[in-house]
Amino acid sequence: MFDDKQKLEISQDELALIEAALHTQSKILSVQASAGGSKALGHLNEVKRVLASISQQRVRDTTTKPAWGGLFRMARLLG
Repeated sequence: MFDDKQKLEISQDELALIEAALHTQSKILSVQASAGGSKALGHLNEVKRVLASISQQRVRDTTTKPAWGGLFRMARLLG
């Protein structure tokens, strides 16, 4: 199997905008799916999958960064 993923460089603001747009799209598709739209349900599942992927990667990115700021704050409290 080939990995068809592509890395993009986007800012945190751009990512937040994309995520907000996907949340809005998810709400629209949810209403359409509840009205009986079978295609809407398929698209809704795809949008939810992408949102979950963004959420997982965002958590992974924040956990891999060094916590120097937290250590300095803790040292000030204890100092």
